[in-house]
Amino acid sequence: MTKLSVNINKIATLRNSRGGNNPDLVKVALDCERFGAQGITVHPRPDERHIRYQDVYDLKAVIATEFNIEGNCKEDKFVDLVLANKPAQVTLVPDAEGQITSNHGWDTIKNRDYLKEMVSVFQKEGIRVSIFVDPVVEMVEVAAETGTDRIELYTEAYAHNYFADREKAVVSYIAAAHHANKLGLGINAGHDLDLHNLHYFAQSIPGLLEVSIGHALISDALYLGLETTIQKYLQQLV
Repeated sequence: MTKLSVNINKIATLRNSRGGNNPDLVKVALDCERFGAQGITVHPRPDERHIRYQDVYDLKAVIATEFNIEGNCKEDKFVDLVLANKPAQVTLVPDAEGQITSNHGWDTIKNRDYLKEMVSVFQKEGIRVSIFVDPVVEMVEVAAETGTDRIELYTEAYAHNYFADREKAVVSYIAAAHHANKLGLGINAGHDLDLHNLHYFAQSIPGLLEVSIGHALISDALYLGLETTIQKYLQQLV
């Protein structure tokens, strides 16, 4: 079964909009675990507009499931944060400063040597590394050359095209996944996966280990409640 990691960035956004500690980010993370999520994901950015750096320390102290920290390793502060907290997994994402949300994977060909260096930095501390990539076989091929443990397939294109032609939308992801499996890379996925498109994607991708879902899941929870929502997402992964 593919694992569900809940990205709680949007909870932090809501908290920060009024100051104080409501909703309580740590309590929400623990509730997500209690309701069945197998991991918690955060994506701190330099402006701390949602996840604050202190949140990472607070979460690391209490999370019992897999802790995944996403971010741009070209930010020294991010690297220091990850090394100080030693999560189960770090996901390297090529975000520009001020970017609203992630919108592309790494060009692993151009950044191969740099990524190889950074993968080693984290792996030496016992942290599993995943590299955010587009569903392009060549990018997967070179990702393997960096020594990364996993890739995370960037799924916005799949989600955008799902209702028009889901079979066509998933083709490049299947090809990328087959190549990753051949190279011994673990496969994660994330971005715009939701209750409409998740099941088909999970059933189509061979060897899918983990999905990271935040915006859609938290939005659904406004209507369904957090526990029911997490259960519904888990059902899509069976």
